[in-house]
Amino acid sequence: MKALLLRVGIDKGSDGLLAPLFEDGSFEYIPLSERDPDSEEKRTFQNLQGRCGKKLSEYLPEKVVNRKIHHDPEFETFTYADEGRKAQFLIKLEKGDYLVFYAGLASRKKGDGLYLIGYLVVEQVIKLGKLDHDKQHTIQEEHPTNSHLKRHFKEGVVLVVGDKNKSKLLDKALPISSPKLDRRGRIYHAVSPAMEKCLGIKGSIQRSIPPRSIEEPQYLKNLLNILKPHDMG
Repeated sequence: MKALLLRVGIDKGSDGLLAPLFEDGSFEYIPLSERDPDSEEKRTFQNLQGRCGKKLSEYLPEKVVNRKIHHDPEFETFTYADEGRKAQFLIKLEKGDYLVFYAGLASRKKGDGLYLIGYLVVEQVIKLGKLDHDKQHTIQEEHPTNSHLKRHFKEGVVLVVGDKNKSKLLDKALPISSPKLDRRGRIYHAVSPAMEKCLGIKGSIQRSIPPRSIEEPQYLKNLLNILKPHDMG
């Protein structure tokens, strides 16, 4: 078994801001905006309600609210899809592996940081480009909330389907980063000292490429104890 860590969600590079982190540790998961103008995605931030009861548009500036969303990962049918370099890592996942997501979140008191927000326990990994049109359409119908499946071009796309009974969007965000300064004096987000010791990874995690992989049994056990403390006893 192994775990792969990927950064997801709205960020300053895509839409100019981060999703909110609240004082009690809860958060709103806000996806990126859709970059493909030909996508069949119809939902926007304006008409999608977050789990905290507000429309996602209420957290966003006016220039962003009418953009289509790129809902990926999605935590309704529990899927994640990607192409290019990320797909090369996704295709190596096997049933029972963990695809763990972290996101940039903004807190009024704590400022910006990176936090673990959810995970998929891998049930199936699918190369969409290897399937005929009818099979692709069937998969899209089975997972109607994943925006990546609504793009017309699917060659090279890898879809990870999570176990619905084991995958989860966390109730509380788990901090994974601490701010550091680069050689030019600019702030970047690296793995915090506590997480270095706990998970055996270190360095900058501002980008998803390359994804961080956790395979050593003790570090995997530590990760699962963080993600599922009640389940692990």
